[in-house]
Amino acid sequence: MEMEMRGKDEIEVGEDLTPSLPPLSFSLNDSLLFSHCSACFSPLPPLFHPLFPPPPPTLLYCSSQCSNYDSTLHHSSAESQLLHLLRSRPSLFPHSADTSDLRLALRLITVTIIQSHSDRIAGLLTNRHKLTASFGSCDEILLRISDGARAMALARRMMMRDGFNFSEDEILIEDDVRLEEAALCLVLTNAVEVQDNKTGRTLGVALYGQNFSWINHSCSPNACYRILLPSEIETLPFSPEETPFRISPYCSAEEEEETQVMKNSVCSSDFLNKEFQVCYGPRMIVRSIKRIKKGEEVTVAYTDLLQPKDMRQSELWSRYRFICCCRRCNVFPSTFVDHALEEISAVNARSSCTSSDFDKDKATEMLNQYIDDAIADYLSVGDPQSCCEKLERVLTQGLFDEYLECKGKAPQPTYWMHPLHHLSLNAYTTLASAYKSRSKELFASLPETNKHLCEAFDMSRTSAAYSLLLAGATNYLFQLEPSLIASAANFWAGAGESLLDFARSSIWSKCLPASNLSSFTKCKRPKCSLREKVIQIRTSQLRKRETNMLHGQTQFSDFENSSSQFLNCITSLTTEKAWFFLSRGYSHLKVFKDPLDFGWLATERFFNLWECPIHSSDTNETISKHEAQEFGNHGRIHLLQLGYHCLLYGSYLGSLCFGEHSHLVCHIQNILECEDGL
Repeated sequence: MEMEMRGKDEIEVGEDLTPSLPPLSFSLNDSLLFSHCSACFSPLPPLFHPLFPPPPPTLLYCSSQCSNYDSTLHHSSAESQLLHLLRSRPSLFPHSADTSDLRLALRLITVTIIQSHSDRIAGLLTNRHKLTASFGSCDEILLRISDGARAMALARRMMMRDGFNFSEDEILIEDDVRLEEAALCLVLTNAVEVQDNKTGRTLGVALYGQNFSWINHSCSPNACYRILLPSEIETLPFSPEETPFRISPYCSAEEEEETQVMKNSVCSSDFLNKEFQVCYGPRMIVRSIKRIKKGEEVTVAYTDLLQPKDMRQSELWSRYRFICCCRRCNVFPSTFVDHALEEISAVNARSSCTSSDFDKDKATEMLNQYIDDAIADYLSVGDPQSCCEKLERVLTQGLFDEYLECKGKAPQPTYWMHPLHHLSLNAYTTLASAYKSRSKELFASLPETNKHLCEAFDMSRTSAAYSLLLAGATNYLFQLEPSLIASAANFWAGAGESLLDFARSSIWSKCLPASNLSSFTKCKRPKCSLREKVIQIRTSQLRKRETNMLHGQTQFSDFENSSSQFLNCITSLTTEKAWFFLSRGYSHLKVFKDPLDFGWLATERFFNLWECPIHSSDTNETISKHEAQEFGNHGRIHLLQLGYHCLLYGSYLGSLCFGEHSHLVCHIQNILECEDGL
């Protein structure tokens, strides 16, 4: 029986739908067990880090309070025995690498009162019958469940003996592991990753009750969620528990059956072992990103929405065993967003004609492998220059099918990605980071010769250009698919930071005469009425929370108008000289006349756009000192204003989808306040 959550009343964009929800249970990733507190996920002070890590069963805590909260549950759940077992004999359970989901399942068994043979635990669907159905001998999730359940069962037997020893015979015992399987399947189906909001690093996994877990998936959701660590909750100027529930459970089953399920499942606390009830750990808040009508189903995304349909469907099936039938997936023909995210053209090198008769899956696999290898040059090998060269080559020249050439088959196609293809977006992200890394390395390690300064300046400039292109591309998709708002907010913030860093870079002082620098150093942030709108959002939120919690949500009723104002300002600043300077000398970047306007893709054949730049001499040229001087302070101030507006827009979108006191919004606010103080 499928449960869902629906709106209790009319809900506007940018409203919290729940108070902060405590987890049923949670666990820290294996890789962080000796560097982070297992109760609050905070980094441990340096003195806590043991020079020689203690045996695996030991967990570390940052304070006696955290130890009091968590250590009893840790020792009562067989977590210690599981860590000892899997680290002493890893070959026995080869599909149980990171144990965080297994330890979470053991904790769940301890904190809940489980009815035997039930398909629900604490009101949550285990999904065991689907996840344990065989779909081939190499079904990774089935192997992990099988190995994990056996390891959990053995660890629980070891705990009952109050020891860590086990015999070879015990490993071979075929126990009834249905309980362990059910708990692990529930975790794999319902648990979510807990990430560090500052770095994006995954810290662990957490499981929440039916008020969140009954919210179903959509590839065009109307809500999102954020997770607050205990350290973040302490800094909030209000209590997140005060927000009322704006959503309620709904079941489409027959009335009698529905009544029984609601009676048995509506309150998960009825299933909790009071001795181990969790009152700490990372908390969850659900928030609207679209208007929600009274009685309308509330949905969130279980996967990355910037992936094309086939990738989303594949991931959802492999992880959860369901095929998404949401509006975005079912529409035919597919939306422009999904079409662009996966579009590849095959072009005959001899005739420059496209071919519809080619293996798209093979082309996608080749492009994916090529880009993965290029990114690995940067992230794994530490060679950002090779990475940049490879990525820009495939973006501007396509990927030639060398396999067909070796086979002597004619004609041999070249595969081109749409500029909004999901791999193109990955390439822009990597190029922005790699060029920034190259600039820092060059500026720090080489003598301050004119040539090297210009090269470092050039790398920093190109990094800012790719950041802006990425923000513009994502924003174009966001305007067509509003559920992409979180990606748009993050990329606008990244573009703003990159532009401000470049505009304020000390490299300019080496290129411009001192007389030209004085006016820029006195330059404050530009006066803009849109700044007041962002400030108004923050202050009105606090005022409304103090007066009326039920209606104390920020109103974004003028979202479309405000968004248009931001984009008009950014477009004006971009087209007035800034983009020409940022993209100067780079054939891939020069194709985009305006990094915010991708409307021409509906009529242009994108693989023809690089034909002139490729055959011209204007390939990646370093900007000269004279050109930087010519751009001068007026141009730098344009870049400063552009970066400032990108940050403002990122803050506005971030306030809408994450809340006014989220890490992203506070981070942007700190940057803007620093700009005010310069």
